Amino acid sequence: MTSFDDILEEAGKFGRCQKRIFLLLCMVSMPWAGVYVGIVFQGFTPNHWCRDAEVSERRETCGWSLEESRSLTLPLVNGSSGELQHSSCEQYEVDWNNTALSCDSQELDLSRTPRTSCKNGWEYDYEGRQSFVTEFDLVCSDAWLVDMYQATLNVGFLVGSIAIGYLADRFGRKLSFLMSNLLNGIAGILVAIAPNYVSLLVFRTLYGFGVKGGWVAGYVLITELVGVEYRRTVGVLYQMFFSVGILILPLLAYYITDWRWLQVVITVPYIIFLSYYWFIPESPRWLLSQNRKDRAVEITEAMAKENKKTLSKNIETLADDNADTRTASFMDLIRTPKMRKHTLILSFNWFTSAVVYQGLIMRLGILEGNVYIDFLISGLLEFPAAFLILFTIERIGRRLPFATANIVAGAACFITAFIPDSMIWFKTVVACIGRLGITMAFEMVVFVNTELYPTFVRNFGVSVCSTLCDVGGIVAPFLLYRLAVIWMELPLIIFGSLAFVAGGLVLLLPETRGVPLPDTIDDIEFPEQVKEKVALKNQQMINLLPNGDVSINKETATV
Repeated sequence: MTSFDDILEEAGKFGRCQKRIFLLLCMVSMPWAGVYVGIVFQGFTPNHWCRDAEVSERRETCGWSLEESRSLTLPLVNGSSGELQHSSCEQYEVDWNNTALSCDSQELDLSRTPRTSCKNGWEYDYEGRQSFVTEFDLVCSDAWLVDMYQATLNVGFLVGSIAIGYLADRFGRKLSFLMSNLLNGIAGILVAIAPNYVSLLVFRTLYGFGVKGGWVAGYVLITELVGVEYRRTVGVLYQMFFSVGILILPLLAYYITDWRWLQVVITVPYIIFLSYYWFIPESPRWLLSQNRKDRAVEITEAMAKENKKTLSKNIETLADDNADTRTASFMDLIRTPKMRKHTLILSFNWFTSAVVYQGLIMRLGILEGNVYIDFLISGLLEFPAAFLILFTIERIGRRLPFATANIVAGAACFITAFIPDSMIWFKTVVACIGRLGITMAFEMVVFVNTELYPTFVRNFGVSVCSTLCDVGGIVAPFLLYRLAVIWMELPLIIFGSLAFVAGGLVLLLPETRGVPLPDTIDDIEFPEQVKEKVALKNQQMINLLPNGDVSINKETATV
């Protein structure tokens, strides 16, 4: 019976139709960058100090400069770099209405004056940017609430990716994609108009619920519409458009300095994506799995027509070549030794990739450099990562580049932590290498995960392992912001340790280059049987080919 891949051979494996759909769906990756790491600009924490109205009046009366009034208001404390600086969270407890106090700031010795926490809020060095931190005063004892802004997004990712993944299998890729974008549009606008911080967190969670699930639905849809040999390239390029969004974000943030309006601009594309109802089809593969053959035939014929191809095979005999013969369960992922090993290693790599990737990006927001330029340079590094993957995976394999990317990222984090600030350019270069490495590792874990699970549990297995990515996203802001208060470079030590361990664990995984996708758990547990089956299949194909031609599709078999 004819399979859908057989039909694609004639309808076009990556023709004009698939290219059009691919470009449309790639647009979905760009606003996700703003959602995922927009906290760098929306949650920007400027220099701040205790507000004291009495000191401000005294400053005008005595003619003090801003620096003089701050030195009389704020005690000196050790900063994260070890240098003395004015406290951001404490002030001297002084009655400035006491007429005995002189205007001569040099005569005022407040070193033994009692200290107290800020009583009347804070003043901010806005630097032209309004963030939700300055609007809701999320500093000092409330600074951990900034971490919650990012953590709730990842909670939404965690729940939404599983829920929308289930809905995509139950009701279709296209419908789930459109429904998630409708939710994104509504939740994104609600975030922009949130009247208080509690409602902001609630709407942010809803936002995360739809964003990742819709992105994954688009990823699955385009990979199911192209031929086998194009799936990895399409998958990597689909992720690379996230990097395009990373480049656009600092440009938007530079000109849109209010966090609420920036949120609106990030959300508008999701409303536009609702128009895709008229431009993208449902997945024929999914329709076949639901026994909706008539609709699958209709879409496939339309694809062939747009690709200017003619179908000679009897399309009415299309079979569901992807139908599962059993229901996947979590126990399938851990019951047998090799499946259990793959699940644990891949889950840890998802976790590490999310923690280190988000941590390195968000770290740009707490450094003293130009956050816009640093962010732009950081985004440019994601493109070489994608090209390195495409260049190496079919020449070297998956395991070695995957492990190397993690180890390089870990080494760069360690080295960066101990480079003195006086060598800023060298420190920046090494940090950039680390960002390149973790980006490559993050992109590789996606498709390596799909190659290490058998067909019937593949989608479920990727969903389960990738939930650790969302857990990592929840942990990342707490690791970064809280540990940086102790020592600015301490998060880098943690990131480096995680990446080293992840790289070492990857070396325990089997190489999958040139290996057919497994169909059963036995194919994972007993790979030598797979090799025997491939060799037998290849010999049968060679015998059938005229003139001894041994050209075989390298994506489906090896000689």
